[in-house]
Formats: sequence, C-alpha cells, structure tokens
Amino acid sequence: PAGPSTDMPELPEVETVRRGLDRHVVGQRIVSVEVGRERVVRRTSRVELIGGLTDTVVLAAERRGKYLLLPLDSGNVLMMHLRMSGQVLFADARSHRRAHTHVVMHLDSRREVWFVDPRTFGEVVVFNPDRIAVELPCVAALGVDPISDEFPRTELRRIVRSTSRALKPLLLDQKVIAGIGNVYADEVLHRARLRPNRPADSIDAAATWRLHAAIVDILTSAIAAGGSTLGDAQYVDLMGESGSYQDQHSVYGRSGERCLTCGRGWIRRTINGGRSTHYCAWCQ
Repeated sequence: PAGPSTDMPELPEVETVRRGLDRHVVGQRIVSVEVGRERVVRRTSRVELIGGLTDTVVLAAERRGKYLLLPLDSGNVLMMHLRMSGQVLFADARSHRRAHTHVVMHLDSRREVWFVDPRTFGEVVVFNPDRIAVELPCVAALGVDPISDEFPRTELRRIVRSTSRALKPLLLDQKVIAGIGNVYADEVLHRARLRPNRPADSIDAAATWRLHAAIVDILTSAIAAGGSTLGDAQYVDLMGESGSYQDQHSVYGRSGERCLTCGRGWIRRTINGGRSTHYCAWCQ
C-alpha cells in the first residue's frame, strides 16, 4: 500500500469534501463555535474565528485548488485548508468527538461540523474576499483550477511552452495549476506517457494534448471514486468514509512492481527535494 503523502489530500479529495458540504451544510446557520487548539486559527485568532462565524448562514460550498471556500451571508468567506492530516466531518451533536477535533461549528439543525487535524498543519480562517490578496495571498496567487475553471488545451499548451522546468515540478506548482499534488502528478504523467523530469517546453502539441486529457480524466475519475485514502488512512469524506481511487493507481506507491500499463517495465521510485516520484521507465 502507498505510504503517507505530504501533498494529501489533493484536489479530488477536497472536491469530495466540498460536495459533502454543499449537500449537508449549505443553507444552515452556524449558531455557535468552539475552538480548541489555537494553532489551527493561527492566521487570525480564536476570537476572530468565533466572531466571524457565529450567527452566519453558509451560502455555498466552493473550492479553489486544495482550499475549501464557504461564502457566508455576512459577506465574509470561511476558508478551510486540510493540508496533511486535516478532516472536515459532519456529525450529530450527540456524537462522541474524535481526538484532535480543534474547531466545532454548531448548526441550527442540531448537527455539527468538525475540523479534525492530528498534526495541526491545517487551518481555518474567516476572511474578507475584497481583501483576499492581503488576508490570504496563498489563495489569491493560485493558478488555473483544472476542474472548477475553464481549462482549454490551449491554456496548457501556453503553460508548457513558457518554461523549461521539468514537468513534475511544473504540475506541482500551485501558482501555475492549482490542486495537483505528488500522488496525482505521478498518475497524470504516467497516463500521458511522459517522464517526470522532461523539460516542459520540449513536448510537442500531441504530447500536450495527452497531458491535458490525463489531467482532466484522472482528476475526474478520482473525484467519482471519492478520492484516494492512502496507507495513513487520514483522508475521509464529510461522512467519515474512505475513498477508493487508490485501487486504480498505476504507479504511485507501487515501486518495485511490474507496470500494469505496459507489462514490461518495473515501477521505479526516486526522491528529489524530499518528494517521491513513481514512474515506469519503459512506457514513460
């Protein structure tokens, strides 16, 4: 099984949570808020989060890259970023809370939204969308989202022709394409039959179209499967259920195994800058 990834959850997992929030939380009023460990509200403070959420109605559930964005009837927006180990769970008010539940939003339906994060790398913040560049520059700087934005093949062609960076670091750059992390970058490049260290501006139009199709198809399929729950088992959806797309991984977490695509090569794993990369040298 695949081990923990420093990039999980990625776009498909966050989109799965977003869809759960859209189904179960949009339209509800947050009547009160509890904040446990203050590290998860480090961008502002416990007082500001409680004040910004109390007695507001959640109008929508949106996503930008790996960030959850929930517009409120106050005009502000709730942002939640799961990072490595964060979970957003929807629970009955009488349920026994999980360990490391750091934020609890009490809804008028007598249900609760929990932000659970054992490693506390994630965060929760309420911000003014008119000041996003100042209050949340990390979100303001995000590049194109290949699922929620218009993402024509010509846009990807423009991106790859503009740089000689290797393909994998380019896919991981959130300021260029938002939402892809280590797991899906490996899967996308394998599907597109492209070596991770190949310079982006060296690929022709046909390879760019393969790369575009791989990005859209793999992310869409992963969303349909509820995302990937890896060996750390930390990612779950809003209802606490695991995803299943890990069963369809072609290369990630399969180092030393025969390639399922070509049946001839073996999956290799390299480490660069603390990140693992999985690929088949035969078909990529």
